[in-house]
Amino acid sequence: MADIGIGILGGGYMGKAHAVAMSSVGAVFNTALRPRLEMVCASSKESAERYRQSYGFARSTDSWRELVSDPKVEAVVIATPQETHREIALAAFALGKPVLCEKPLGASMEDGDAMVAAAEASGLTNMVGFNYIRTPASQHARQLIANGEIGDVTWFRGEHTEDFYADPQAPATWRTSGTSNGTMGDLAPHMINAALALIGPIERVMAVVETVHKTRPGGEVDNDDHAQMMVRFANGAMGSMYFSRIATGRKMGYAYEISGTKGAIRFDQEDQNALWLYRMEGPESERGFRKILTGPAHPDYEPFCQGPGHGTGYQDQIIIEARDFLRAIETGKPVWPTFRDGHEVNRIVAAALASSADENWKNIEDF
Repeated sequence: MADIGIGILGGGYMGKAHAVAMSSVGAVFNTALRPRLEMVCASSKESAERYRQSYGFARSTDSWRELVSDPKVEAVVIATPQETHREIALAAFALGKPVLCEKPLGASMEDGDAMVAAAEASGLTNMVGFNYIRTPASQHARQLIANGEIGDVTWFRGEHTEDFYADPQAPATWRTSGTSNGTMGDLAPHMINAALALIGPIERVMAVVETVHKTRPGGEVDNDDHAQMMVRFANGAMGSMYFSRIATGRKMGYAYEISGTKGAIRFDQEDQNALWLYRMEGPESERGFRKILTGPAHPDYEPFCQGPGHGTGYQDQIIIEARDFLRAIETGKPVWPTFRDGHEVNRIVAAALASSADENWKNIEDF
C-alpha cells in the first residue's frame, strides 16, 4: 500500500466531487494506492484556500502551473472549463503525471486531437470523467448485453434531459455562451458515451440542433438548448437520442431503452438503483418488464453497502471512477474511457453539429 499525491484543478461542483471521492476511495475499495489530497487550484487565492480548508487539501494555489509542476502532486484531476483542458493536460503529461480529465475532452476537435496525441505519446494513464455509466445498474446492463441475454440489439433510444434552463426568464450566464457549454457540449456527451458503451461504435448520424430561447435576461444566447439525432451503429442497430436543458420537469433524465431479438432493457438515472429487464420467455400471458433492484450481486455495489435495494448515489459513481483511475496507475493498464475513447464522443458531437447545419447524414469517420 502506497500513497499518491493528488492535485485537483477546480474546486466547484466537480472539483468537490473528485475531492470527496479521492478521500473515500481507499476505505471503500481498499485500493493499493491511497490518495493524499496534496493541492487544489481555483481562480483566486481566496477561493482556493476556502476549498483547501473545506476539502482537506494540504495546500492551495491560484496557478494551475504551480499545481501541475509541484513534485508532491503525482496525479492530476482536471475539473476546470473545457477551454483550459488542453494546456493543463499537455503540461502534466510532459512532467510524467497521469491525468483524469472531466468531459468533454477540450473545447474543440483540435484540442481533443492534441490531448489524445500527448496522452498516447506519454504512455501514462489517461481517463475521461464519464461517471453515469458506472452505476451498478448500467454496469449490469452492459454485462447483460455483452452476454447476449437480450439477443442481437436492434434499437437504442437514449436521452439526457434536464430543466435547469426551462424557464425563459432564467438569466444568461457562462452556460449560455460557447458551443462547449451548450447542450451538445454539456449533456449530450454523457448519453453518447453510454450508447458507445452499451451498443458499440456509431457509424453515421443525422441531427437537428436548436436554440429555443435566443435571448435571456442579461444577454444573448449563442449555444443550443436541445437537440435530437438519429444514428446507425456499426452492428446495424438503429438508434435515436435526445438532449435538452429545457425539458420541463426533468431533473436527471439520463435514460435509455434497448430492444433485442430476445429481450429488452430500460433504465432511468432518476431511479438509478433499478434496471428493467424483459425476457422473451414463458407464456405471453406472463411476460412483462421485471424490475431489478441493485444489490451486492451487481458490479461495484457491495463495497458501499451489503443490503440489496439500499442503493448507491451520484457521489458513489465518482468514487468508482477514482478507483478505476488509481487501479490504472497502479497496474499500468489503460482504463476505459481513455482520452481516445472520450475523443470519439467529440467526433460524434462534431458530426451532429455539421449534420444539423446542412441537414444531411454525416459519417463519423470523416471527423
